[in-house]
Amino acid sequence: MKIKSNEISSLIKEEIKRFSSVIESSDVGTVISVGDGIALVYGLDKAMLGELLLFPHDIYGMVMNLESEHIGVALFGNDRLIKEGDTVKRTSKVTEVPVGDVLLGRVVDALGQALDNGVAIKSNKYRPIERIAPNVMKRKKVDTPLETGIKAIDAMIPIGRGQRELIIGDRQTGKTAIAIDTIINQKDKNVKCIYVAIGQKNSSVANIYQKLKDYNAMDYTVIVNASASELAPLQYIAPYSAMAMAEEWLEKGEDVLVVFDDLSKHAVAYRALSLLLKRSPGREAYPGDVFYLHSRLLERACKLDKKYGGGSITALPIVETQAGDISAYIPTNIISITDGQIFLITDYFNAGLRPAIDTGFSVSRVGSDAQFKMMKQVAKSLKIELATYREMLSFSQFGSDLDKETKKILTHGAILTETLKQPQYTPYPCSRQVIEIYATKNGYFDFLDKNKLLTVLDDLYNYIKASYKDILSNLDKTKELTTDIENKLKDALEKFVKTINK
Repeated sequence: MKIKSNEISSLIKEEIKRFSSVIESSDVGTVISVGDGIALVYGLDKAMLGELLLFPHDIYGMVMNLESEHIGVALFGNDRLIKEGDTVKRTSKVTEVPVGDVLLGRVVDALGQALDNGVAIKSNKYRPIERIAPNVMKRKKVDTPLETGIKAIDAMIPIGRGQRELIIGDRQTGKTAIAIDTIINQKDKNVKCIYVAIGQKNSSVANIYQKLKDYNAMDYTVIVNASASELAPLQYIAPYSAMAMAEEWLEKGEDVLVVFDDLSKHAVAYRALSLLLKRSPGREAYPGDVFYLHSRLLERACKLDKKYGGGSITALPIVETQAGDISAYIPTNIISITDGQIFLITDYFNAGLRPAIDTGFSVSRVGSDAQFKMMKQVAKSLKIELATYREMLSFSQFGSDLDKETKKILTHGAILTETLKQPQYTPYPCSRQVIEIYATKNGYFDFLDKNKLLTVLDDLYNYIKASYKDILSNLDKTKELTTDIENKLKDALEKFVKTINK
């Protein structure tokens, strides 16, 4: 029996039709199980990792697992509205968020939707939340200070634009306070700010929003809120969404500061997702890729070369420790990714030393490259002097008879320590910090009762503002403590000290 050529061609045409219908049906899948914010979907053969899928009731989900039989999807909405057998459609888009100046002054969720009862956010540009970090050849050395306005940090643990500086410590030690003060200090400095709240209480985020508004800092700030009441998938994507928003400004040559508050809660949200997706647990039940979780996020913070716009993203990740244990899993991971850490201690905080920074454990790996020349000049030996004081203080507790030299070191050290105290929400300009550190470091106020020092320093600043205005204006202009400025400052200090003695 012979098969005619026209029959063969019709058979081939039928096969092609059937093949086409298989391709189209691969864009539609079926829910095989759902619960705890995770859906397993059968049939979406062409789904991409990180792709958005559309479920019934306009609920979106993100593809997180690609298995041979099904895919695992993290849901961004109420999983109780979804049931077994529901139809799921591909969107052929990876998860993305709106970007641009339209976000400034707003509180948004992890998907970039408004949470502040304002108008809906309409942007003509969107960016995928995941992106490979700029390569080494596109980057430039960090050499421009990002002023925090906090004396202890700007003097001893300087942060540069494009740096990643970890803020680490136990709960209630002032970690968020440092980040908020830094945001407030960016006013009129052409730095846009993003504050990412991960697993925080909504009331805490509302307080932060109000404080930033009171200090007119919301004009250049975006708050991305994935609160404790939000689903784990939204807490997981929030920092990546914020980084995508920051990258839009980065590529326009602008400077951005991003605060992640905090990444220990972010890791916990990811661990919950991973266990629900049946990924293998490892140390402390975290999945094996938990290091990659934060490294791919923080590597996106950088300073670009002028050829590529010259913008920067500075990252301030916050991590909470348990009983001061910085050797735990997540803290050590993030310490190894960042360019230094600011370590806060409960004992210092309770003793009234605020910000409660441990200058011994705290370090900036960018160092004096991220300082103005005038700050380098006055603060170069400050860490050593404080370390000598603390060592001497611990020894002096064992003996009653102290020689003159030891007493001198203890008195001077106590005054230096007191100088670094600073009230919250009052960041200081760099010129004021330089004057205060210069005065106390050179022993002008060693005769004072340390409890009166902060009031005297306020009076000193007001005195110089009134009688020696040119010292401040020259410091602000040149960023250098020249011999001429130093002589004028010495003259001002000597005259001011005489007024105190009276």
